[in-house]
Amino acid sequence: MSKDKTLSKAVHRRNCQNSQVRIVHGRETIRFMRGEAKDADKASSVRRCIGERCGWIVVLLAFAAATFGQTIGHANPQPATPPPPQQIEDPLGRTTPRGTITGFIKAVHREDYDSAAWYMQVTAKQKPRIATLARDLKALMDRYFNEPLEAISDSPLGTLDGVAPDRERIGPLTIGGEKIDILLVRVDDPEHGPIWLISSDTLARVPALYDVMEETWLERMMPQPLLDHSVLGISLAQWVSWAASIAIPLLLLWLASKAFIILFLTRIDQASAKRRLVASWYSRIRWPATVVLVLGIHAAAISLLGFSLESRIIYLRVVFIALVLALAWLARRVLTIAFERARLSMQRRGETGTESLMLLSERILKVLVILVAIFAALAALGVDTKTALAGVGIGGVAIALGAQKTVENLLGGVFLLTDKAIAVGDVCRISDRVGTVEDITLRSIRLRTLEQTLLSVPAGTLSQETIENFTTRTKILVQSNLQLRYGTTAEQLKSILERIHGLLNEVPEVEAQTARVRLTGFGVRAIELEVFAYVLTSDNAKFLSVREILLLQIATIVESSGSGFASPTQFVYLDRRVDSDEQVHELDSPKPLGLQEGREDIRSQKQAVGKRFSQA
Repeated sequence: MSKDKTLSKAVHRRNCQNSQVRIVHGRETIRFMRGEAKDADKASSVRRCIGERCGWIVVLLAFAAATFGQTIGHANPQPATPPPPQQIEDPLGRTTPRGTITGFIKAVHREDYDSAAWYMQVTAKQKPRIATLARDLKALMDRYFNEPLEAISDSPLGTLDGVAPDRERIGPLTIGGEKIDILLVRVDDPEHGPIWLISSDTLARVPALYDVMEETWLERMMPQPLLDHSVLGISLAQWVSWAASIAIPLLLLWLASKAFIILFLTRIDQASAKRRLVASWYSRIRWPATVVLVLGIHAAAISLLGFSLESRIIYLRVVFIALVLALAWLARRVLTIAFERARLSMQRRGETGTESLMLLSERILKVLVILVAIFAALAALGVDTKTALAGVGIGGVAIALGAQKTVENLLGGVFLLTDKAIAVGDVCRISDRVGTVEDITLRSIRLRTLEQTLLSVPAGTLSQETIENFTTRTKILVQSNLQLRYGTTAEQLKSILERIHGLLNEVPEVEAQTARVRLTGFGVRAIELEVFAYVLTSDNAKFLSVREILLLQIATIVESSGSGFASPTQFVYLDRRVDSDEQVHELDSPKPLGLQEGREDIRSQKQAVGKRFSQA
């Protein structure tokens, strides 16, 4: 009881103190409010005015915010979702099956087993033996993996060849008569996304497969000293077999070519066109075809020589580039022979325009062969050909913009040949120059002029020039104006016309249907006749010979008829009046005089002038 009373007294005392504190604070507050009442009255009107204005501002801001919110709501009805985090590309190249196998082989080849472990799906039991598993698996691949690495899928999804989507089979490896695949599994890496690894099931079978690994045929056939000694890390037995893989096919192909000559060519008549054709093909494609076949056999034999997989990858790239160059060499030779045969056929038919077009097509195809060979070699070296093609496309656009004249000339040459306006060997008049077309290139036309100079005309300018082709004509015109002297009688004219007309009909090279000779008029100086005839030839030399014969015979006809050709005559027009200064003036509209009359008139005028001077 005493404790409860004591506690109640303490609580009461604390409540009384708190009430006193509240009273004291209340009094101080009242004093403060009374002391500041006057200042509050003065500031109340100011606060009231500011409050009204702030109220209007708040209303306007609220209205603008509501309107802006509606506009944004209509433009973007759904909230923007944050973009998914981008995964970093795997620096080890494990995103494709080919990248995994290639990276694993390179890591083991340089004995970097820590890096090789990143390409393997290793279990807890296999971790202590990672180096041994990697080394034995590479030994199995060096011995039994004979497919090129390009056969392995380079797609992140694999080949989907009947196995689960997250599995990929590599191989097979034929070991002891049993075909065994290297199995890859695709797993999700937290940093790099899906990657391919060599499965733990395959790694579990590696020790047993390595124990049953057989000797190679080199180890069984070659002497032991050649196997024990090496040069540049390669045994002498492998060097000997490498040289034999080149020498033996070359020798066999050389013997086959000799047998072909003995068994086939000797049975064909030497003067026959078939023998010349076969001999031409044989002499030109013999060595390119031999090189292609030798390289192909050598590339197939490399996997049997016991080289490591890494060495085979590098060496086969070199062999592939050499094979591409040899194929380009062979393709160019075949194109040359084929187009030569086609052009000879066109020449026999007289289709010179088609012959020139085929010449241009041959050059274009040869350029395409070189470009394909270059891109194939770049692909063998690991260059991304898509990027290279895109670069070539962009570079082509830039070159086309910077070399518009060259492109114009190229297209002009193509259109010129497709229109068959001119061809190689044609005699043409281009740019007021006459000559023979010697060559039609992708850029210009080469014309051999009559002065034996070489004129190069850009193909693009030919579309704006007048081209006159003399070779395409089947007949050549002879047109000549004969001027007979005055004094020729009508009977003589009739005789001359009839005899010339008969001459034109008698000459076999002259087209009789269109040949004519006519009296065209009486000129100031002579009687004019026109000879019009076509010589049935396209050869200019023959035409000149026929025209010469015709003109000589026409001259004989004119002379034998008693007439002759008019000689050049000079006419002098003089004024018969002499002024006070004793000078002779010409008339504005003089009367023409004959040569004899003019001389006599001049003589009489001189005499009259002399008499007047003497009288003066």
